Amino acid sequence: MSSTVQRAGQQPADAPDPGQYRPGRTVSDWDPEDPVFWRATGRKVANRNLWIAVPALLVGFVVWQVWSVTATNLKDVGFGLTTSQLFWLTAIPGLTGGTARIFYTFLGPKIGQRRFTALSTIVLVVPLLWLGIAIQDTSTPYLVLAAIAALCGFGGANFSSSLANIGFFFPKKEKGNATGINGGLGNLGVSVVQLLTPILITSSVLAIGSAQHRANGTAVYLQNAAFVWIPVIVLLAAVSWFGQNDLKVASTPFSRQKVIFRRKHTWLMTWLYVGTFGSFIGFAAALPLLIKTTFPDYSVAIYAWMGPAVGALARWAGGWIADKLGGAKVTLLSFAGMAVSIVGVITFLPSGADGGSFWGFFACFLAAFFFSGIGNGSTFRQIPVIFRARALKGLTEGTAAHDQALKQAEMESGAVTGFTAAIAAYGFFFIPAMFANFAVTSAMWGFVAFYLSCLAVTWWYYARKGAEYPS
Repeated sequence: MSSTVQRAGQQPADAPDPGQYRPGRTVSDWDPEDPVFWRATGRKVANRNLWIAVPALLVGFVVWQVWSVTATNLKDVGFGLTTSQLFWLTAIPGLTGGTARIFYTFLGPKIGQRRFTALSTIVLVVPLLWLGIAIQDTSTPYLVLAAIAALCGFGGANFSSSLANIGFFFPKKEKGNATGINGGLGNLGVSVVQLLTPILITSSVLAIGSAQHRANGTAVYLQNAAFVWIPVIVLLAAVSWFGQNDLKVASTPFSRQKVIFRRKHTWLMTWLYVGTFGSFIGFAAALPLLIKTTFPDYSVAIYAWMGPAVGALARWAGGWIADKLGGAKVTLLSFAGMAVSIVGVITFLPSGADGGSFWGFFACFLAAFFFSGIGNGSTFRQIPVIFRARALKGLTEGTAAHDQALKQAEMESGAVTGFTAAIAAYGFFFIPAMFANFAVTSAMWGFVAFYLSCLAVTWWYYARKGAEYPS
């Protein structure tokens, strides 16, 4: 009998090594579109990587947004800062976070989900440690506080690498749901930090270092907002290192990824995602100070976290609904809802002798967060559909050219997902910066005009009958 005949119980010579799918390994053979592989192996491995990525991303958002609520307490304990300076401290992490996201987009898939998640998580110890030390001294120079805020921005950069990597693990029909879960639950870090920080800073049990005192004599421990997350970060970095996988299929040099900058739909989808995620993260950063300066009789601690929570959970729903109904339809609904909601916010703002209506203002802001979250999920569902359709146009399924184009589409989709997330993160910077430099009402009308432009782009290119790439 020939030696090439497979013996009973042996794997075929070209069969994948099952050991590669264990935690902490690099996976060479990955085909989530194969239903047999997906049911037997792929789903379990993909879900393990997803559910490790989620808490790591959530804590990244905690670090990114820690200044949005910390800044509201600085004047109370004796820091001599103006309202404009406080808005700038909430804006600066958006500038560095958006810039770092551009690099993380292309580095993450090249280095690997496991390695990059662990490394990009553990480095967040540095700004938290510095913040916890500096915030105990009211003589800390403003430029030092600004430098710490800039380093905190790297927590938001993790989003681009995480979303780009996770997308490779799932088949086309489940990408919207998977990225919705990862992005949506990761975005909850904004609400977590805004909800827990007012509680943490009053706890002497958790305190490391000296107390600060408000004008009424109440002792607070602002450093708790930073120090309490350090052990969590160390733990999650270790879990990522030992529990996730690197995918060889996702490892692509920048020389191949840079082709996305020549694709028209890279820039169109970036414009749309700026409208959804840029609004979500910018409003989340600005809302605590906006409440404190516009409606000072209402508690930031009680209300500010609710908007980001609504938006984060809606993102999960947006991805799932877009998988069922199509991303473009849901994106249209998102921008229409956001435009109407912000007009409502403007209506309820104080004006002259009119003190405005906090409850109307707050309800409309919650609606804006909801529609931005829906749009966050639907736009990320659109990207792989658009780039898959573009790459496979005119090709016959089952041919070598079709298979090669499919791999190219996967690579481009991952890169575009990360890049759009990077540019949209600048919303974190520009929205608080606009509130720092313009009247609130003028800034709000600017947002409405932008949402109308996003509506037009979505309808013309993706939603109307005869659109270039219905998605």
